[in-house]
Amino acid sequence: MTVTTAPPVVAFALTEEQKLLVDMVRDVLKDRATSERVREVMLGDDGFDEVLWTELANLGLTGLTIPEQYGGAGSTFTELSLVFEELGRRLAPVPLLSSVVLGAEAVLAAGSDEQKGAILPGVAAGTTRLALAHLDPAGRLTADPGVRAVRDGDAWVLDGTAGFVVDGRTATHLVTAANGPDGLELFVVAGDTAGVERTDLEVLDLTRPMASIVYSGVRVQDADRLSGADAVAALHRALEAGVVAIACEQAGGTQETLRTTTAYARDRVQFGRSIGSFQAIKHRLAEMLVASESARSAAYHAARILAAGEREELAIAAPLAKSYCSEIYEQATGHGIQIFGGIGFTWEHDAHLYFKRAKSTKLLLGDPKHHRALLGQAIGL
Repeated sequence: MTVTTAPPVVAFALTEEQKLLVDMVRDVLKDRATSERVREVMLGDDGFDEVLWTELANLGLTGLTIPEQYGGAGSTFTELSLVFEELGRRLAPVPLLSSVVLGAEAVLAAGSDEQKGAILPGVAAGTTRLALAHLDPAGRLTADPGVRAVRDGDAWVLDGTAGFVVDGRTATHLVTAANGPDGLELFVVAGDTAGVERTDLEVLDLTRPMASIVYSGVRVQDADRLSGADAVAALHRALEAGVVAIACEQAGGTQETLRTTTAYARDRVQFGRSIGSFQAIKHRLAEMLVASESARSAAYHAARILAAGEREELAIAAPLAKSYCSEIYEQATGHGIQIFGGIGFTWEHDAHLYFKRAKSTKLLLGDPKHHRALLGQAIGL
């Protein structure tokens, strides 16, 4: 049985530089994010692969979308989306989503020039790892952030709990959403600040740890409050970028699931023939291929709209990509387990790792129902 990949749509054709970027990331992950290494990291105490993270930083990937004046490469989200697609193929346990997307985008949107200059060079170098502390895992801006901020002279005091913080235990700094006297505020809090207690949560997907962050009388200076723009708008920008990044990651995971399942169906022999030659399996794989290409197109489109800064169009493209890619990834991994049969349900097989990632990212920053509601709002329903 032969499965070919459909040719890319002309609008989504990659430039030579983007192809080189993909090849570079793929080569690194092939050696550094093997199945064995991913399992070792997710069952360890570190929470992420520090060796791989350092290598990604040395290659400039942690500063890909950070402006040049702040130590980054000044590339667009289009390039970063390609990185996330490759990370999704390998389930690489690194905090790129939490630090470079959710955290850095919030700082870029809400920070003053001075604050950006103090924070973002470390993010670009990989030495500063940000996490966005916001209570609601569904990404709803109307949700109570769980933390209160009270002025105390020239400082602020934070109290409360932020739950489901992606990479929250290992982040060096927490971009913390809090309700202040005048509405939502964003603070950058060092992870080792007195009064900050971070606890790992039991989650389905061990390759992406989450934490509960308790703030007990945490005192931060006014300079640590992101004051360059409206906090609500900044949080919305960060979450929107996170949604697109997750969709690209899901597209990569779907492609890898299709690849491994197809290879197994080609090699697994029953009744004297490969199981991929049976009509039921053949049709299932064909449907997975069509869905995979559709999901990839939706994710690429959202990434390029985000890179172009077309906010009105992004209000449609981002929730469309997240809702569609979430369901396609979940379906693909479920079909994969069925085709693999009993071995796919075992701990030793990678199929369940992708299934868990599909399940977890389906809910992260909003499930399909939530994003379809946003789509309805965007088109006036």
